[in-house]
Parts: sequence; C-alpha cells; structure tokens
Amino acid sequence: MSPMSISRWLVLLAVIMLSGCDTLKYYYGQYSADDSSEVESRVMPRVDAQPRLVTATGYAPISLQPGSTQDQKVLMAMRASKLQAYQELATIVHGQQLFGTSQVRDMVLQNDQFNAAVGGVIRGARVVKSYPVQKDTYATILELDLRDLQRAFVDMQ
Repeated sequence: MSPMSISRWLVLLAVIMLSGCDTLKYYYGQYSADDSSEVESRVMPRVDAQPRLVTATGYAPISLQPGSTQDQKVLMAMRASKLQAYQELATIVHGQQLFGTSQVRDMVLQNDQFNAAVGGVIRGARVVKSYPVQKDTYATILELDLRDLQRAFVDMQ
C-alpha cells in the first residue's frame, strides 16, 4: 500500500467517525435539537427591566473610634458605618440567622441568651451618600439593584 492510499483511508475514517457528532445535542443537559418541548422548558428566566433598588444605612459613633487624632476617628467612623450598611444589605438579601437559648431551673427562668448572625456576599452595591449626623455620628447609605443579583443567579443556573 502506498503512503497516499493510507492517508486517504485515514481521512475517510476520520470523516466517518466525525459525521456522528452533533453539537446541538448538548445544552445544559442532554437532549436533541428537535425536541422543542424540552428546549422551551429550559429557557432561562428573564431579568426585569425596571430597577429594583434596596437601600441600607449604617451608623457609627466618631468619638468611640480608635485613633490619635479627630481626623483618624472620623475616617474610622466612615469605614465602620459603611461596613454596617453592608451588613444591613446582607441581612436583606440573605436573611438573618438567629440563635437562642433559655435556661430554666425550678420553673424559674435563670438565663436567656439571644444571638443573631448574618453572612453572605454582596456585590454591586454602591455608596449613595456618606455624611456626618449631628456632631458625633457618621452615616453611610448603600444601594443595591436586585436585578444584578437576579442576573448573577440566572448566570449560575
């Protein structure tokens, strides 16, 4: 057999093997392109066009902040108020986890404790306003468009 005929046989074999491939068959699972009922059920949900804004405000006292000068204390209060606003946004978006314990002895309440925790990732929030309130408090207002969360969730699906 000549090298030319071997290469022709290899090309013919490759064409036969690749002719069975169908790229439309695999889209977020295995189904064929002609199965339209299943295609329609897997269409991604639409993201709303109207903005859906959520705002949160965080507060922090200036005088209680660590720092050797008043300017350092103001900067720390600005940062603390921003972090508290992020915590408020996380509570709105992800919810709050509550822990509670009560201790009763001889039908008398001895100890009652209550803790709350929040956790989550907030992306896309923007600072609307950061300003002093009266003399000793700093406030920060954050805003989050819930459409961004919806887009991120849809992209994960």
